[in-house]
Amino acid sequence: MEANTVKKTMLSGIQPSGDLHLGNYLGAIKNWVGRTEAFDCFYFMADLHAITVRQNPADLRRRTLTQLAQYVACGLDPEKNTLFIQSHVRQHAELGWVLNCYTMFGELSRMTQFKDKSAKHADNINGGLFTYPSLMAADILLYQPDFVPVGADQKQHVELTRNIVQRFNGVYGEVFKMPEFYSTKEGARVMCLTTPENKMSKSAPEGCVFLMEKPEDIARKFKRAVTDSDTERCVRYDPENKPGVSNLMNIYAAVTGMSLDEIERAFEGQGYGRFKPAVGEAVIELLRPIREETERILKDKAYLESVYKNGAERAAYVAEKTLRKVYKKIGFVPRG
Repeated sequence: MEANTVKKTMLSGIQPSGDLHLGNYLGAIKNWVGRTEAFDCFYFMADLHAITVRQNPADLRRRTLTQLAQYVACGLDPEKNTLFIQSHVRQHAELGWVLNCYTMFGELSRMTQFKDKSAKHADNINGGLFTYPSLMAADILLYQPDFVPVGADQKQHVELTRNIVQRFNGVYGEVFKMPEFYSTKEGARVMCLTTPENKMSKSAPEGCVFLMEKPEDIARKFKRAVTDSDTERCVRYDPENKPGVSNLMNIYAAVTGMSLDEIERAFEGQGYGRFKPAVGEAVIELLRPIREETERILKDKAYLESVYKNGAERAAYVAEKTLRKVYKKIGFVPRG
């Protein structure tokens, strides 16, 4: 392959600390699928990160395998994308320790997510919770990616990764490629159905639509979704004054491909009683094939195992090349 046709590398992962939901799909995974042909993509289940908060072991295993099956069901072809479980590639933990030693205490202290999670889990403020941005840097840098697709909540961590690259390369030469942010407006920003000022999150299950949820439960959640208290009760896009309705319009637009103007015209004069069930039904039909295919894949344990084993082998091959280079640069004795 000629140099000018070599694919750029992209990497991303999601913690299996909860079940995947509509926000994960519309905001991230749907776009990952669209990048398959243009990029050399690595996508993983970030189970090492998940244990900074106490997990039930059986639930963590179940969610990790379900998440992998959902990746495939959503359209991530394991022949064209490297799909793997983070803990299956030992180089993540090894490079994570090395980068701990090149990350400053003050930098970690300023991480917003550490402050937020410390407040939520005051009884378990552990060392991993404090240093996990260094592990995230290792996740990224092992694969020398050109781009890291991130949302606003993770941008601070990628900025820290870039600081680490600058610091490490300043001492040892060009060891790591400087990763660039990959921002896109394609991903729908899906907000909570009950508190539309907040992002959709598994921590608010009544306002969250999960990919594996039963159709009747999805319909119920959309019928109960918060709209607004004004008297006009019209379907109109106004995020500041009508955040609930605007969120439902964003979801409907992302699912159907209709523009916001088209949605306003389609539901003109019909009120929320017709609009909310319509959004729910559109989401149900979007998620139905994903749920059914996930269930089919989970039953085929041999196939699922082949996906994560092959993915881990491919990921480890790339990661080991980076780790060997790092170990040599910092002065470790080579392995036999």
